[in-house]
Amino acid sequence: MSQVFGSEPVAATPPVLTVSALNQAVARMLERNFPLAWISGEISNFTKAVSGHWYFTLKDSAAQVRSVMFRGRAQYADFMPREGDKVEVRALVTLYAPRGEYQLSVEAIRRAGVGNLYEAFLQLKARLTEEGLFDASRKRPLPLFARTVGIVTSLQAAALRDVLTTLRRRSPHLAVILYPTPVQGEGSAQKIAQAIATASLRAECDVLLVCRGGGSIEDLWSFNHEAVARAIAGCTMPVISGVGHETDFTIADFAADLRAPTPTAAAEMASAPRAHWLDTLESMADDLTRAMRRRLSESAQNLDWLSRRLVSPSAYAAHQRLKLQAMQLRLAHATRTPLGLARYAVNQLDTRLRAQLPDIAAERRRLAEQGRRLQTQAVAQQRQRRQALMALASQLELLNPQRTLERGYAIITDGAGAVVRSPSQLRPKQVLSLRLADGGADVTLASVQPTLDGTT
Repeated sequence: MSQVFGSEPVAATPPVLTVSALNQAVARMLERNFPLAWISGEISNFTKAVSGHWYFTLKDSAAQVRSVMFRGRAQYADFMPREGDKVEVRALVTLYAPRGEYQLSVEAIRRAGVGNLYEAFLQLKARLTEEGLFDASRKRPLPLFARTVGIVTSLQAAALRDVLTTLRRRSPHLAVILYPTPVQGEGSAQKIAQAIATASLRAECDVLLVCRGGGSIEDLWSFNHEAVARAIAGCTMPVISGVGHETDFTIADFAADLRAPTPTAAAEMASAPRAHWLDTLESMADDLTRAMRRRLSESAQNLDWLSRRLVSPSAYAAHQRLKLQAMQLRLAHATRTPLGLARYAVNQLDTRLRAQLPDIAAERRRLAEQGRRLQTQAVAQQRQRRQALMALASQLELLNPQRTLERGYAIITDGAGAVVRSPSQLRPKQVLSLRLADGGADVTLASVQPTLDGTT
């Protein structure tokens, strides 16, 4: 659309964007066009901020890109990346608007080259650990003197030659039984487990070596199967795992009774050095010889000393008879002396007791006299009380209202129970109660006529 100013048309100008708006638009475009994806590379310039966020550069031989993994995601990572680590990240391509730099927002991280295999390894390890298959209490000690060593490995494995060479050098007397099995490839895990089960069932050896040389995680994956771990845990003899190099760890290492860093080290753990044991035995034999000679010398000296103390039985019996007689005299003297002292002490105590005894007869007479006096006083007091009681009874009898009633008098009460003492308390048709000597009666007044002497 155009406008006319004078004689020439002028074109409409496009809108002007700010840098912020431009960066935000590019960020939205990147996020729409690049969904979450797995990206591999090498860690560089790794920094863990105080906030817990991870900042690093992901690079390869030809390019690099800045990356950030926020704390909410980083806390679920099962390892802390280091400089030079090969990793794979699951990230979203985005743009950091303040600086106009595109970066990766990392959602998950795992070690490169491991991928799903490493995740499966961790899951199986966690499950078997929770089940208790790797508990230290299940580990069995190795025999001190092994006579037969079993080996589970491949006939073509270089590790087999290393193990046999080490056993021949350290303990040539050991018998070796080989349980051949493939150690990698399709179905090798089940065959390894079957070889371990066969060795366990036959019980021909004192310790079993499960070994293989080094390799990638894919090469060693046969030893990361649950069937192999359970076969090792269920084996009837101690099992030493020598799989890979020192930095390689497999599920078989955790299930075994002892983990060796290499197959050669496993052979060294299973065999004691013959020369060392021979030197030890020779030293022990010398110690035993010296101890026996010393014991014989001490026994000879003891025998000589006992022979000097030995006397004839008759002389010994006479000596013991004299000792018995002396002890009898001492016993008799010891018995008589305490008995005499005790008798004397008893006599002394009896004399003192008699001196302290009171005159019971005099006390008894005094008590009888006091009893008679008490009885006389009680009888007199009882007589006085009875006379006083009779006097009070006579007075009470004189005051008894019943005696008054018997002389012809009566007690008059109104309906409220009050005693009538005056003619003014009487009313016609009033109900009165009379109490007489032989009973009582209720009467009703027909009329009331006061008299001069106060009677009605």
